[in-house]
Amino acid sequence: MKRVVSISLGSVRRDHKAVHDFAGQPFCIERIGTDGDKQKAISIIRELDGKVDAFGLGGTDLYIYAGNKRYTFRESAQIAAAARLTPMVDGSGIKNTLERRVIHHLEVNHGIELRGRKVLMVCAVDRFGMAEALVEAGAITVFGDIMFGLGLPVPIRTLDSLARLAKVIAPVVTCLPISLFYPTGDRQNESKPKFGDYFQEADIIAGDFHFIRRYMPLELPGKIVITNTVTKDDEELLKTRGIATLVTTTPEIDGRSFGTNLLEAVLIALAGKKPGELTAADYSRILDEIGVEPRVKTF
Repeated sequence: MKRVVSISLGSVRRDHKAVHDFAGQPFCIERIGTDGDKQKAISIIRELDGKVDAFGLGGTDLYIYAGNKRYTFRESAQIAAAARLTPMVDGSGIKNTLERRVIHHLEVNHGIELRGRKVLMVCAVDRFGMAEALVEAGAITVFGDIMFGLGLPVPIRTLDSLARLAKVIAPVVTCLPISLFYPTGDRQNESKPKFGDYFQEADIIAGDFHFIRRYMPLELPGKIVITNTVTKDDEELLKTRGIATLVTTTPEIDGRSFGTNLLEAVLIALAGKKPGELTAADYSRILDEIGVEPRVKTF
């Protein structure tokens, strides 16, 4: 049995472990939180290095993208460097492939029309493929990277504006501690509603679940949420807020959806290759082979 482990800067309360078959190959998949403790994450990685088939890095990003430019988080790179024998991925390798497919899948297989629909994407630089797919589908987008990442009331409405902004801000932000702009540890369980008008105006709310959970209003009747890394408790929370439909970009496994970092780790373990050796076409082919589809749940 293959084993993949996601080491997360997130809360230990979201830890989970499951056994699941991918393409006939049994996997033990596990998420281990560290409550925002970078040194603890490094210690666990060193302890498991060479003993598991692949690592996922969760609760943070190793890379963010805007346009054709990739930016590396210094703090995340320090954590990832602890893995010397076992490959380490953060999910960015499959986001461009997987999340583009999700948007197409929703239109073709579930009749969720996107053209002309208002979409609030809480953060686009960590899911640039999804952002591009939404724009290509004709959605009216607001990207909340500055609002929810930096706390400033500045919506971004075009991909070009996002790319231009990233060129200025990303080199600085990626050198700062992750906790300054992204909820880690128990902060992932806090609720601090912010910029509620943008949530209310949107038909669809998309992007990182921890941003959505932390900042969404108390009531969001009839909205569609496209996100990931959602537990049973998270589902109940969304249901009480009035969400009509939940879409997770990875499938439900043992009652929850795991992060894209863990799914990418599964694909790396199946392929038996290093992350840099797999192309977008390779990821797409393997996703087809194992039959990965998004979960669409109506409340």
